[in-house]
Amino acid sequence: MRTAIYPGTFDPITLGHIDVIKKSLKIVDRLIIATTDNINKEYFFSIEERLKIIESALFTDLKLNKKKIKVISFNNLTINLCKKYNASIIIRGLRAVSDFEYEFQLAGMNKKLNNTIETIFLMSDIENQIISSKFVKEIYKLNGDTRRFLTKSTVKYLKNKF
Repeated sequence: MRTAIYPGTFDPITLGHIDVIKKSLKIVDRLIIATTDNINKEYFFSIEERLKIIESALFTDLKLNKKKIKVISFNNLTINLCKKYNASIIIRGLRAVSDFEYEFQLAGMNKKLNNTIETIFLMSDIENQIISSKFVKEIYKLNGDTRRFLTKSTVKYLKNKF
């Protein structure tokens, strides 16, 4: 069974993230979606809220297969998570060239820490490449329409938070 970890903050999960998830499911048997409280970031949604939002978006809105996807939180190195779940792949999403340098360095460090784990970079579909959680929150705060960027339940979570 080929297992991959898709780590991220998902604050909140967007249609760009969901594109990467759907593409990942075409190449792996099991996908662990792992959200974290990175010590270098401030979050809009708590870790508990993000877990609920991800599960609602994937399983309620999109009806994705719960047997192929596990949603978890973590607070250690991604390679340690790979070991725990017997994952040989880390999935990373790329939106723009500006993402690449950071992601390339991160993949290199993970390879140095554990050379049996591969990082696969996936891009969301062209119409979702510009979406970022940061921009979605800014659009919402300024009374903009976020329905083109999020699932229905995620829009509701955002509305309830404000």
